[in-house]
Amino acid sequence: MINVVSVKFKDTGRSYYFDPVDMTLEPGDKVIVESAGGLSLGTVSNGTHAVPDDKIVKELKKVLRKATEKDFAQLEENRKKEESAFEVCERKIAEHNLEMKLVSVEYSFDASKITFFFTADGRIDFRELVKDLVAHFHARIELHQIGVRDEARMLGGLGICGRPYCCKQFLNDFEPVSIKMAKEQGLSLNPTKISGSCGRLLCCLKYEQEAYEALSKITPNVGATVKRDGELGTVIDANLITGNIIVKPNKEDAIPYKTNRKDVKIVSRGKKKAEKQENEEIEEI
Repeated sequence: MINVVSVKFKDTGRSYYFDPVDMTLEPGDKVIVESAGGLSLGTVSNGTHAVPDDKIVKELKKVLRKATEKDFAQLEENRKKEESAFEVCERKIAEHNLEMKLVSVEYSFDASKITFFFTADGRIDFRELVKDLVAHFHARIELHQIGVRDEARMLGGLGICGRPYCCKQFLNDFEPVSIKMAKEQGLSLNPTKISGSCGRLLCCLKYEQEAYEALSKITPNVGATVKRDGELGTVIDANLITGNIIVKPNKEDAIPYKTNRKDVKIVSRGKKKAEKQENEEIEEI
């Protein structure tokens, strides 16, 4: 076992292990650590604790000290520099006629490196832009092309639910989301209703998917053959949440009836109809 402390550098995102040396740190403590990009200021997400040796994949960087008032002043100064750097970079992008959208600028804690995040439809040759930025800032410059989901996470905003974006609040990683989830949850396949502000499928489709998959296994599909009181019928509608189904008896002129999945026996599950047209309409999400 080895003592570590978990540190985050953003409100959302992953935590990283660091060597606390001889310090006892608590969640919420602000610390200065060594990182690949130089000194960084982070927040302790999990205080000093022991983990198995095999969880440490490379040599631990050290926590140098708890952050001081001087460090916070430096951080605030960096934020002001980032605003200025954003304006400079936007102007340089326009001068070079580059088809890219600047999203965010980040200064390293010691201001030795400046990272510019941008979105673009394709690959961008920004070599001349980097030269101009290096000449202007006299610092190490990095440009990172990001996706629209990362852009939403960085900028933040309100989703269609009226709450702040999940990716901005608490999601550490983007989970894979598919149109199949929307179908299985019985949602409208209207792109405007199941897409986030980023234009991609809503991350929250993933939240209840396991429950829907479990309910789907015990609920007869539309088109399935079921038996109740010795009488066979075909399911013409089903509600996964309530378990209620509507069955049309196989007898001629029989009237459909409403029952519950627990009151019928599944004889044949049938096949779900392919919804090719709906797939094509949603393809661009």
